[in-house]
Amino acid sequence: MDRVILHSDLNNFYASVECLYRPEIRHKPVAVCGDPAARQGIVLAKNYPAKATGIKTGEAIWQARQKCPGLVVVPPNFPLYLRFAHLAREIYADYTDQIEPFGLDEAWLDVTGSREICGDGVKIADEIRERIKFEMGVTASVGVSYNKIFAKLGSDMKKPDATTVITHDNFKELVWPLPAGDLLYVGRATQRKLARRGINSIGDIAQSPPEYLKSFLGKWGEVLWSFANGNDHSPVTRISEAALIKSVGNSITTPRDLENDADVEMVFYVLSESVAARLRKHGLKCRTAQIHIRDNSLFSFDAQGKFLEPTHLSSDLAEKAMELFRAQYGWARPIRSLGVRGCNLVTAENNEQLCLFADEEKRLKQEKVEATVDVLRHRFGHLSIQRAVLLQDTDFRTINPQEDHVIHPVGFFKPGKLP
Repeated sequence: MDRVILHSDLNNFYASVECLYRPEIRHKPVAVCGDPAARQGIVLAKNYPAKATGIKTGEAIWQARQKCPGLVVVPPNFPLYLRFAHLAREIYADYTDQIEPFGLDEAWLDVTGSREICGDGVKIADEIRERIKFEMGVTASVGVSYNKIFAKLGSDMKKPDATTVITHDNFKELVWPLPAGDLLYVGRATQRKLARRGINSIGDIAQSPPEYLKSFLGKWGEVLWSFANGNDHSPVTRISEAALIKSVGNSITTPRDLENDADVEMVFYVLSESVAARLRKHGLKCRTAQIHIRDNSLFSFDAQGKFLEPTHLSSDLAEKAMELFRAQYGWARPIRSLGVRGCNLVTAENNEQLCLFADEEKRLKQEKVEATVDVLRHRFGHLSIQRAVLLQDTDFRTINPQEDHVIHPVGFFKPGKLP
């Protein structure tokens, strides 16, 4: 028996929510954009009037204004979007407990076991759309299929407020003519590789020998071939199944370009304090530190290194980050953004081998100090206590990476399962 998988996509989510709360701009071209002062001035979402002018997600605000001089630009309100995402998932939960979020505005639902009670997939999809429109004031497009990949393609095919059904019988007619880039995880680089070999549509991928795709895409070629032929058997994860935390990190586009080691050190300390606090909050330590560096030409790379013993101290993370940075970066260009991540996590209570070369008494004192800082910041705010190193530059004193963050979609694959 085939599964019945739905993919629900809230149409122009951020922009739709903003227009719901601001009826005076509802019929104008609207774009939700990052803060140009924080050098995050890109289009995060746009409504249909803005889309009609050619504005694309990810382009700079000045580019969007060139295409649409009358564009209404509004800042993002992530707490509000989180509230609406939660409302949508409450609706989904009336039909199934197998709900797998894909970012804030999208989710897969496995309603195979609900058909006898709620009706077939199309009836459930239509009912969900109507409830979202009536109860939330926004619209959704829903794809109905027998696997997750085709369900997502279905939700993308007709917008706004539509249900699209892709079955064993019609997928070659509906899916194969679509551009290769419409298939999940065919990004620009993969699309270019395919196009150089005359593979331009999903049907071209499906009809290419999997060994040939593997020859220039590696294992990923076989995955895409399976996707294109409807052979996706990945399950929809139940909403109660919390994903195992594999790493904890923060990154930031800095208020100005970083031009020397002192600048970098200050930002690494800010990021490391955020990462260390989150590790302690979850009762975790990391064995490895990873840094991400992007210069002002947008060239980026990562580097990582191991600790002698697991840690959740910000000083350890910042010192390791600087060690990696000095070994890897030669200051060919100023730096635009930095990231710090703690990887290879273990529980803080995990029995561990003591290091002969570490001062354990000093480490225990540091842990008590940082635990006290956590309590003070929780009570009086993040900026109530800061390291003295940050007093060197006012640009970095007010950075709070734990709160000033952008929400990114989760991956389709479980951690560690990507080919």
